Parts: sequence; structure tokens; C-alpha cells
Amino acid sequence: MRARFSALISPAPWILLAIGLAVAASAGQESSLPRDLEAMGNSLTATRPLPSELVGILKTWTEPTEPLKIVGPIYFVGTRGLGAYLITTPAGHILLDGGMPSSAKDLEASIRQLGFKPEDIRILLITNARIDHAGTTAYFKRLTDAQVAVMARDVDQLRTGGKTDPVYSTVPAFYFPPVRADRVLKDGDTVTLGNVTMTARLTAGHTPGCTTWITSVVDGGTKYSVVFPGSSNVNPGAQLVVNPSYQGIADDFRKSFVVLASVKADIWLAAHTEVFGFEEKRAGAMKHGVAAWVDPEGYKRYLAAS
Repeated sequence: MRARFSALISPAPWILLAIGLAVAASAGQESSLPRDLEAMGNSLTATRPLPSELVGILKTWTEPTEPLKIVGPIYFVGTRGLGAYLITTPAGHILLDGGMPSSAKDLEASIRQLGFKPEDIRILLITNARIDHAGTTAYFKRLTDAQVAVMARDVDQLRTGGKTDPVYSTVPAFYFPPVRADRVLKDGDTVTLGNVTMTARLTAGHTPGCTTWITSVVDGGTKYSVVFPGSSNVNPGAQLVVNPSYQGIADDFRKSFVVLASVKADIWLAAHTEVFGFEEKRAGAMKHGVAAWVDPEGYKRYLAAS
């Protein structure tokens, strides 16, 4: 069943509420989803219950999990289903992505558990301005007063907390605490803190300013290219050609795949954990260390499937 279901929703089981999101409650059943996710589901019309396997995936979005070091100064501090990454430097830290708004305290606890102070975060980055990745940005902005650096084409969507989202602007359950950008980025801009430089590549389509972040780090004397790919799937409700969600969305997707294919990724860390086999790689790292995260062929397969 899992194999058949995976084939059905591959390559993008992480899309917002996935394949025409429904909740089991729509059929008179108990959904058992966390409140914020259930609100999102109840805001949309469904013709059938959400498959139990997908309910399980969505529940992981707010399920706490153990934080861990991945490679060099990069640490995972997200939930079981959503990636959030702390990148540490002698000059302070960078937090890339977050999660659902209700997960803010859990992410803060994960950072402290690793021995770092969230108050030392100096820069806040996102891959896209939607609730499942920017939902905690306002919390960490208040906690740290860190610089929020965002791709220009997602600035308004972040500033309005999703109210200008080209797909979900009329769905209040998709709104999140709004944040104003301190720095507006364009394709190819870099963000530097201490000894870490992050390069922002515009990989639009999923949102108008969807961003792929690229950096290189050293671990054990070996240099690794690390890529945090922006989501590349088409969300339910998004229109590419007929009545496009925004002008140029189809061309944006085409351009984004060219950019993503041009990037060398020794290690790739996505915003949704099942996309890059987080649990399997975490288990492998217990035996093999950083080598378990090295997966350039997996990155190529991900792009081909997308």
C-alpha cells in the first residue's frame, strides 16, 4: 500500500495539503490532524476523505523531532516533516526556513538543545513565503531582531502573511504572522555572515519568489557543496496556462528547472523531509557520518521526477 500510494503522490507529496487536500472530517470522520492543519483542510472543498497515509504525512509537519548536526556548521532543527536549518558561525547564526506557526517553540527548543542560543541568530532566510516555511519567521524576528532577507518577488507575500498569495490569497487558513523584509534580494545575491556565504537563486513557480539557497562548507577537511532547493511542485489550485495564477508562472517553472539542473549538489536538504529521505539518511549517519548525507544522484533523480 505504501509503495502504491508513494507512486500516486510522487514526486511531490509535500505540496500544500497535497492533491486537492481534504480532511477525514469532511466525510464525518475524525481527522486527528493538528488544529492549524485541520483548519487549512476545512477551508477547502473535498469530494473524498484525505487518505490516511497523507494524514500521517501532514501530522509530521508539526511533530517535534530530535535536532542533529548534518555537515560542518549546518544543523537540522525542524519538525519531522518540515525542514528548518541552523547554520552557525562565529559571528552569529543563520536560520533557514521554519515551519507551521504552532511549531515556533519547538524549533526554539531544538536550537537550545543543540547548545546554541536562538538569540544569536542574525539572519532569517526562507525558501518561499508560505505558512509551512515562513510560519515561524515572525516569532524568530521578535525573539532575535535578526535581518530578514527575502527574494523580491516574495516580499509582499511575506509582508501580508500570505494575503497576496497568487493561489491562496482568499483562504484565511493559509495566512501566517506577517513579516517585513529588512533586505530585498535578487537572483544571484549573496548573504554572508562570519565564514558562511549563502547564494540566493530565484527558482520561481511554486511561489513568485521561491528561492534555492546554495553554500559550501568544510567538514573533516572535505569541502561539500550544499543545496537547499526551493520547492518545485505545482500546488493544488495553481494554474499554469489557462487563467494563470500569475503572469509568467509557466515560464518561471521552465527557467527554474534549468537553474536547478545547473547546480552541483553534494548534499541537498529540502524544505520537506520526505523529499530527500531525511529519516533514512539520519539513520545512515549514525554509522557513516557525513557520508550518509552525500547524495548527488538523489538530487538528479529528484529533479527528473519533478
